[in-house]
Parts: sequence; C-alpha cells; structure tokens
Amino acid sequence: MKVAIQGIKGSFHHIVAEQYFGKNIDLVECLLFSEMPDLLKENKAKVLIMAIENSIAGAILPNYALIDEYKLNICGEYYLPIHHNLMALKGQKIAEIKEVYSHPMALLQCRKFFKNHPHIKLIEDQDTADVAKRIQDEKLMGVGAIASNLAADIYDLEILASEIQTINDNATRFFILNNSANGNTTSASKTSIKFVASNDTGSLAAVLGILAKHHLNLTKIQSMPIIDTPWKYAFFVDFIFNSYSDYSNAIREVKEKVVTLKVLGEYTKSKRS
Repeated sequence: MKVAIQGIKGSFHHIVAEQYFGKNIDLVECLLFSEMPDLLKENKAKVLIMAIENSIAGAILPNYALIDEYKLNICGEYYLPIHHNLMALKGQKIAEIKEVYSHPMALLQCRKFFKNHPHIKLIEDQDTADVAKRIQDEKLMGVGAIASNLAADIYDLEILASEIQTINDNATRFFILNNSANGNTTSASKTSIKFVASNDTGSLAAVLGILAKHHLNLTKIQSMPIIDTPWKYAFFVDFIFNSYSDYSNAIREVKEKVVTLKVLGEYTKSKRS
C-alpha cells in the first residue's frame, strides 16, 4: 500500500504509518501538507496520514481547510504519544549547540525547555526528521534538531536531551484520509462533520441539543472563518456514538437546522494511548 506522509523517514507521521498499517508499506514522503491531496487525485498514494491536532498546541487549522477543499474522506484516526528529543552530531554538548531547527509545532511544544538554554536560537523548518537527516548529511556542527528516537537511530545522531516536551502527556491526533467514502459505515463509532449554522439566535445551541438528544458524545468542535464571507464561520465537529441509527437520525435533524452540512468521514474511534 502506498501511504503518503508529511515528512520523511523518522518523522512522527512515519511512526503512525507503521503503527497503523504495519511496516510492509510503500512510503510516499512530502515536506508540505499542501502537496498531499494531489497524490490521491493522481493515484500516487492510496491513503494520506495527516496530523490534525495536538494536545498542547491545539488544532492545525490549515489541514482542516485542505480536507474540506479537496473533499478528502476521513476513514480513520490515530493518537500518537509525542516524545521530543534534542539531537545533534555525536560528541557535542548542549552548551555547544547554537541553533536548533524543527517543525513549528515541535518548537512550540518544547518552548519551556529552551528557556533554560537562552544561547540557543530556535528556527522553524518543514520537518523534524528532515532536519536530523540534513545535520548528518552536511555534518553540521553546533546545530541541533528536535525529533523522534527513530530519527536519531536512522540518521545516527546523539540524543543530548530526551523528553523535552513541555508536558509529558503530549499526544497528536492524526487523520487517515482517502478519496472514497465507501465501506461498511454501519460499523463506525465516530464521525466528523462540517456545517454552517443559520443566522437565527441559538442556532448552534440547537444543533448541539440535537446531538445530545440522540445520545451522541461531542468530542471536538472547531470553528473556521468562511474565506469568501467575512465574519461567517463554519463548524467542524467530531462525535462518537453507540447506535448508527441514532447517528443517522441526528444527522437528518441537523440538516434541517443548518445552512449546509457535509459528512467528512465515518470511522472507528481510536484509543488514546
């Protein structure tokens, strides 16, 4: 199976790909999330793995926009505990590191650690593992990366400090995406939808009331501005359910209360590690 990820081997997306699908996969590497949807369209990948939110840094709003714009189908989710490590070429000490490059989300999740090392300049980059690879390929002294244990192993770097994330219980939620909504959706236990509420007073509360009436457990609600309509917002909502019929009835009722509604995916909820 061709599985597209953001990043390269050793990235957290790579770890999710192997834990979700096994190691017998054909990995398609992308440095930018925006490159990924076209891979499905061009049949260069069967599925995409895309980070959608982190327990420390919050939602990745541009990825919600990509899922909506390209009509991607959410067919699964995965929660990965995130363990950040500071790494560099072997034989160096933290005092010798002048610059640390990593993905903006990784830098955000490790800010507290670097407050104790003010001599280090933090620089945003496209991918955690790609920085680790570049350090090894170019033999960059005085430069560090924030990346996974797997990246340190693959690119033969020394971990100078482990578990440097601000909060130890740090996890990222990933969506598994494809182009097809086909499948036995009646076995699903979770869904993601997008809707635009009406201008009527209490319209959002009415939608949430319908979900509660049908015993659906709201797990996430995220607002996003509608680009071509200033000060108008769409809502992305995740909820879990025990009865598919309850879910179907709720969706029918919600459609009557909102301007537009789109089901982004029906899938099996993932356990949080």
